[in-house]
Amino acid sequence: MYLRKTFNENEYNYDKARPDYPKELFEDIFSYINLLKDSKILEIGIGTGQATLPFLNKCCNVTAVELGDNLAKYCQQKFSCFENFDIVNSDFIEADLPVKNFDLIYIATAFHWIPKDKGYEKIKSLLKPNGAVALFWNHPFVSNTSDETNLASMVVYKKYRPNDKTPTEFDLSKSQEQVIELRKYGFTDIKSKVYKRIRNLTSEEYINLIKTYSDHNALPKDERNAFEKEMRKAIDEVGGVINIYDTIDLYLARIRG
Repeated sequence: MYLRKTFNENEYNYDKARPDYPKELFEDIFSYINLLKDSKILEIGIGTGQATLPFLNKCCNVTAVELGDNLAKYCQQKFSCFENFDIVNSDFIEADLPVKNFDLIYIATAFHWIPKDKGYEKIKSLLKPNGAVALFWNHPFVSNTSDETNLASMVVYKKYRPNDKTPTEFDLSKSQEQVIELRKYGFTDIKSKVYKRIRNLTSEEYINLIKTYSDHNALPKDERNAFEKEMRKAIDEVGGVINIYDTIDLYLARIRG
């Protein structure tokens, strides 16, 4: 629970530093489920709304659930111009939400924080018959040994975050594992897709991104500061920009109506 709450500590930097999701991902969601102006959507773990605007622009009624009170207040203000937006400041499992009410429930890089058994069962209880769920994650990778900017960052990671395991890019076999998991919990008509992109961040932008990671914020302050200082120096010495190799995986499924 502690790590989950670290996201709530600097909502302004979180909104600035965290990436949005590919346009194609939302197009695939909209192709899977026909959303109308009065469709009801639930977003679990909105953060600062990196995945919210495409659904609001569809004029759907979006309800978001967010554990962090600062994040919830930030999003309430950020999307205050949308009459079709509402937010509930609560843990998803404990949130009082209407059953069989939502056409679509989606979770962007947050479902791993929720106990699977309780999470899937609650999602199914909240969806309308034939309602859909969309789960998606962004997996950043900065250990590409053919990229000098990644090699520079790896030296700093090895010093401050020693790990016997060599970091690896997202394993595509895990996509099939997620499909099997959805089937296990009673979902049907399951679709999956993977997207790739490369982001180029300045050293300052990368430090701000690191500050949004729960494991980084859990480090002692002196260790965090030293890590950030050396990471900034390492990136600046190879041109001031680091390349991030993202893999985004999407899973779409329905409950049996």
